[in-house]
Amino acid sequence: MAYEMIIVEIADHICVIKLNRPKALNALNGQLVAELGDAVTHAEANDKVRCMVITGSEKVFAAGADIIEMAEKTFVDVASGDLFGASMMPVQDAKKPIIAAVSGYALGGGCELAMMCDFIICADNAKFGQPEINLGVIAGIGGTQRLTRFVGKSKAMDMNLTGRFMDAEEAERSGLVSRVVPVKRLMEVTLDVAAKIAEKSQISIKAVKDSVNRSYETTLAEGLLFERRVFHSMFATDDQKEGMAAFVEKREPQFRDK
Repeated sequence: MAYEMIIVEIADHICVIKLNRPKALNALNGQLVAELGDAVTHAEANDKVRCMVITGSEKVFAAGADIIEMAEKTFVDVASGDLFGASMMPVQDAKKPIIAAVSGYALGGGCELAMMCDFIICADNAKFGQPEINLGVIAGIGGTQRLTRFVGKSKAMDMNLTGRFMDAEEAERSGLVSRVVPVKRLMEVTLDVAAKIAEKSQISIKAVKDSVNRSYETTLAEGLLFERRVFHSMFATDDQKEGMAAFVEKREPQFRDK
């Protein structure tokens, strides 16, 4: 499909998806979400893509869901259409790594979209928040669930009940983001990180994603068993042989994803 609300660029095995709805501060409406899902789906199917980055502008990642589009909807409308349900699944279910590069405001659905990615790198001007309480609703794309898992009950309650914003320093301190960088270097750093991921064995990359994500869905004992079994399975791959041989021989590994 032709995209109107996102910009997609693929280079050096990295697919950068830029939210591009500046007049609405990148608010997530039906069309933008559909285009984002389509872009992620195509990147998943593209053998040249080994890592994805979702970003916005320097001023705003995404200021939330589109209130104007939602304001007149009824319960029947949103429930029967499963608003922000299946439409967000391509990002949530992606097998390839997705990094959120956040600059400026990531509020409501924007914060939730960032949390759906595998990890967040943010600029020092970033602001995160779940201000849905101010609209008479609650978060609906993970703001009460993922945020609680990332930063703990106390901060998640604070943010969801008051609508207050969390700045970049607090976000890193709380474990919401992996690192904070100067705003002018956000994409430089993020692309460097994506390039490092892209050069790894894609078998190992997917195994890492599966194992880390499983930790949120099961007990520690079951998670450790899952991790160990996946670790054992890696010894059936050519990439394990190459990676360990390269280490012993003091050279860079040449992974073939086999």
